[in-house]
Amino acid sequence: MDRLLELAHRLARYGAWAAGALIIGAAVLIGIDIGMRKLFNESIGGASELSGYVLAISASWGFALTMLDRAHIRIDSLYVVLPVRVRALLDILGLIVMLGFVGYLTWQCNHVFMQTWQLGSRALTPIATPLVYPQFLWVAGMVYFLIVIALLLVRALMALVTGDFDTIQRIAGSRSSMEEVQEELESIGARTQTTGGAR
Repeated sequence: MDRLLELAHRLARYGAWAAGALIIGAAVLIGIDIGMRKLFNESIGGASELSGYVLAISASWGFALTMLDRAHIRIDSLYVVLPVRVRALLDILGLIVMLGFVGYLTWQCNHVFMQTWQLGSRALTPIATPLVYPQFLWVAGMVYFLIVIALLLVRALMALVTGDFDTIQRIAGSRSSMEEVQEELESIGARTQTTGGAR
């Protein structure tokens, strides 16, 4: 199961990199469009529309990596003073609630996609984008996010059965300040080595 989570993490990272590349591409396109409007009073057309698709796609693909890295914001003032067993149960409860919410959200997203597919809908814009393409990528990101939550929940339940509360904390718990500091130090060390190697 841990190997499966590692694979999920790797795929989520690739998805996030692709989403980041899309955001950079959208920013470049918008920059060119603004420059053309200022200099030549002309427009590429569709830059704002395409950036909207990019935002939806990149968000859906970023959710899974955020979940796996436990990078989401959590208010844990009370959580940190609770016993380890209670924190583990709350982490699992959080995963169950998240699975239900994201499952419903993904079902609704898929419903929108299927309607678009059946109707052959296009955007009501000058470039008339077939909406099935951006919506497919958007729904795929949501489905992957749902799979990641399910994997985390199964692993957390396995750890609960064996009394392995450390694993539950590691995969589903709120990150401690020490973990965040350690991650920053490792990141600085990696950048230092890269910079030193480049010289």
